[in-house]
Amino acid sequence: MTTEHHDREPSGSVRTALANALVATMKEYYGKGPTGAKAWILDDYVFIAMEGGLTRNEETLIEDGKEEVVRSYRLAFQEAVREPIMTKVAEIVGRRVLTYHSQIVFHPARAFEIFVLEPRARS
Repeated sequence: MTTEHHDREPSGSVRTALANALVATMKEYYGKGPTGAKAWILDDYVFIAMEGGLTRNEETLIEDGKEEVVRSYRLAFQEAVREPIMTKVAEIVGRRVLTYHSQIVFHPARAFEIFVLEPRARS
């Protein structure tokens, strides 16, 4: 992994690894993964935006106007799998993840994963 100055974003390979890892993780846990993802790292934060990836039953609920049911389920599920997701991100960026939050919107379908990293030691 490359060393970066604290206010510069790491190389594209780290961002690509983060995006790919989250897509693979979502596919592993949901049985279907996002169709695309992009990651950003800024100081002590990692942001990952993912497109698509709703399961057929979630799409059916959304078509029936039950977006909040899908959102509640997704957020509860993300809490249940937070440790392996946080561990994966920490391994890729080489820093401990302090906390993590997930959110989803539907028109268009996008999921957002936000990670707070342990601050770097000040020299």
